[in-house]
Amino acid sequence: MRGTDEASGSLFSYVDLEERVPAGHPLREIRQIVNDVLYTDFGRPSIAPERLIRASLLQILFSIRSERQLMQQMNYNLLFRWFFGLGIDDPVWVPTVFSKNRDRLLTNDISHKVMAGILEHPQVKPLLSDEHFSVDGTLVKAWESMKSFQPKDSPPPDHDDDPGGPPPSIQELPADTDQQTQTQPMPDTPRNAEVNFRGEKRSNVTHASVTDPDARLYKQVPGAAAMLCFMGHTLMENRNGLVVQADLTHADGHGERKAALEMINRHSPGSTRRLTLGADKGSDSADFVAALRRMVVTPHVAQKARHSAIDGRTTHRPGYALSQMCRKKIEEPFGWAKTVGGMAKTFHRGPDRVRAQFTMTMSACNLARLPKLLAA
Repeated sequence: MRGTDEASGSLFSYVDLEERVPAGHPLREIRQIVNDVLYTDFGRPSIAPERLIRASLLQILFSIRSERQLMQQMNYNLLFRWFFGLGIDDPVWVPTVFSKNRDRLLTNDISHKVMAGILEHPQVKPLLSDEHFSVDGTLVKAWESMKSFQPKDSPPPDHDDDPGGPPPSIQELPADTDQQTQTQPMPDTPRNAEVNFRGEKRSNVTHASVTDPDARLYKQVPGAAAMLCFMGHTLMENRNGLVVQADLTHADGHGERKAALEMINRHSPGSTRRLTLGADKGSDSADFVAALRRMVVTPHVAQKARHSAIDGRTTHRPGYALSQMCRKKIEEPFGWAKTVGGMAKTFHRGPDRVRAQFTMTMSACNLARLPKLLAA
């Protein structure tokens, strides 16, 4: 006997969000780790910073493209409400208020504290290697168009976007004409002008973006199209491939090596233990290798075919081959960040805000992997 399709509303609802979330859901493990990190170092303004950070992490984990869409899903998604710490009857934040509070809180310093707190968690710390690391960089496309890349000596752009008044009304027809309605042509309206860059030489020396001067025209691979971008860097431990440091710099040919030295020094300041650092051929330079050896770090850098700074003192050891195998895992966080975390093209402007977003995305990448690692 088939049932009836009837929907009856209830006057009262007794919903326990804790019982609605399955016991084996990955967000349970992630929420426990995040809560242990957040409830120690942060104060409590009008919107609790713990909730702002949990909301930002969940937005990255579920690829939610905007704060407005996040607030919409919070209205009906019980899982999101449970993760944020909102009750079933608690009002949802206004998107603009949430964005302003989030932007004031999520600075580069806070993003690094969140990542460090996750890595220092008692359940996570045993998963990390404290001796063997890898480093690499990737391009993060800026929120700019190529039309904004203009000569530095050009006049400032005209930001008058007023489309003007309404089109003129249709004039009355003369008495001696037919009574048929005649359609006047549409008036000209402002639009994004067409630009032809063919034959024009542009470089970071003579040109700059008028909307984000910190974005640089750069390409990593010969033959690829150059784009306005930043360069994101990560330091990965080799045991389980978790990101332990993240940074973002201007895009240039020396950014990767400079960021690698800063991140390894920030992660292990003044270390006297012998560490290893794997890197690709772009880091095979004499000054970089010498700087690592002064820091008591063995440079497990991939060798160039000619004029390599890596000699037999390093390559004949079995650990060198292992580092070359492990360092390729660093591409996985980059791929996750660009496909799931929304870092293929940043929606922020300025290196500080993009750096905070990049670091928080790498923290979310670590959290996404922890449930399986802890269950193993």
